[in-house]
Amino acid sequence: MQTLRIAMAQLSLHVGAIEEKATRIIQLAVSLDGQADAVVFPEMTLTGYPAEDLLLRMDVHERIESALKMIVEASLDINLDILVGAPVFDQGQMYNALIQIRQGVEVKRYYKRCLPNYSVFDEKRYFGPGQQDCLTEIAGVPVALAICEDLWSDEVMAEAVINQAKLMISTNASPYHLRKQQQRVQVVKERAQQGNMPLLYVHWAGAQDDLIFDGCSFVVDATGRLTEQAAAFREDVRIVELRCGENDEYIPYAQALPPVLSEDAEIYQAITLGLRDYVRKNNFNGVVLGLSGGIDSALSLAIAVDALGAEAVEAIMLPSEYTSQMSLDDARAQANMLGVNYHVLPITDSYQALQQALVPALGKGRPFGVTDENLQARSRGVLLMAVSNATGKMLLTTGNKSEMAVGYATLYGDMCGGYNALKDVLKTRVFKLAHYRNTLSPAIPEQVISRPPSAELAPNQKDEDSLPPYEVLDQIIERYVDYDQSAVDIISAGFNDVDVKRILRLIGQNEYKRRQSAPGPRISQRAFTRERRYPLTSAFDRDLG
Repeated sequence: MQTLRIAMAQLSLHVGAIEEKATRIIQLAVSLDGQADAVVFPEMTLTGYPAEDLLLRMDVHERIESALKMIVEASLDINLDILVGAPVFDQGQMYNALIQIRQGVEVKRYYKRCLPNYSVFDEKRYFGPGQQDCLTEIAGVPVALAICEDLWSDEVMAEAVINQAKLMISTNASPYHLRKQQQRVQVVKERAQQGNMPLLYVHWAGAQDDLIFDGCSFVVDATGRLTEQAAAFREDVRIVELRCGENDEYIPYAQALPPVLSEDAEIYQAITLGLRDYVRKNNFNGVVLGLSGGIDSALSLAIAVDALGAEAVEAIMLPSEYTSQMSLDDARAQANMLGVNYHVLPITDSYQALQQALVPALGKGRPFGVTDENLQARSRGVLLMAVSNATGKMLLTTGNKSEMAVGYATLYGDMCGGYNALKDVLKTRVFKLAHYRNTLSPAIPEQVISRPPSAELAPNQKDEDSLPPYEVLDQIIERYVDYDQSAVDIISAGFNDVDVKRILRLIGQNEYKRRQSAPGPRISQRAFTRERRYPLTSAFDRDLG
């Protein structure tokens, strides 16, 4: 009885590394020769995903064609099929293509049919919908092809059934959010059951700017049973074996499945991957961050060390007259605990110099207020950026999604930085992630987690002096931002109408701050990035009081 062997090559994403990917494809194909009948790579293999407006440059397409030619020529001496993704032109139209190469010949081009144009997706800006049939063959076995969104419609699988395909292979670039893998598996199970055939789902592992691709390539059999799953959040190559049954059907051999990650473990690994890839793929030699003794910077430091290693991380405490001794002690304790390079740079002198410089414009004796709080944050930002410039380390900013939603952050102050690992993490989740990280090994002093949050920019300051409790605030933000509930909807759910209207008004008023904020990894269904495009100037929130 025939056994079909198909390698799923779950690679690390790197947009624009065209020649590097072509070389890797050839190397993997050579190493798999004799072990598999075909090797399948993720969607848009050569460019990475999303390549955005790089796709509009003809010099990029020239490099893609050259890379494809290189793979085709190398395949002459390789005895297996290579299925690789790339953008291609056909009669003047660009398509998202899956190209099957066999011993020096392109034997099939399949063009993606269903083009997503919602949330983080913008494919109709670049591609036309394909019309080609989905059927090919591998080692004489009829196989149907699909590309990512094609699976979310029943059209391609219906055609596969009509053409008597024995299995379907889908190449994918499916951006992560919490529990996205469960959604994918459910959709693929339904498709496999619809077609009564096994389905192989080949995915990326890596980060591209704000998007995370979580790996977890997988196989389901004709009944919809999950039979194999690749590693999460890292590269993995799996050779899937499918035996031919008595009725000429193909049955994947079942493999041990990895344990399902907890929500906090899943988010923590996603954020860590996002930071690691952003720093390394942009050629920074490490990161520097301000360590305040608070939970946001403490969690950011732990993530940075896990992502990059302690030797690549520099932590700086920048105390003012309002910084408590507890904060000083906790910051030093954590820096020692994690083994990072640690400095203390007081801002008192620079802050006072800035206040004195303002006297000609603002006069003497004005009452202490937000201007003075922001001067402290900006004094810190100047020093941190100077260290970043001098060392070549990227400044990591540490604000969370709750703060960014309501503008509880200072432009050109604590918002300074090149990347924000917590950008899409609500404050209540920050606490959960800190607890989770400490279950792995000691990383964050316990009293940092248990003490009330404070910006320490004024005497005896607490976050809840300016904001509702985070348990309330985060639910309002999530309902309004993630699920598009109105003020009426949220108030009807039992929330105080004064709090709701104030928070929604703050969210609207602070779009300009978010537009200037550092990138960070998307972990929710609706991050403050490419999938939420609100105007800077809008009268929409005026009726909120």
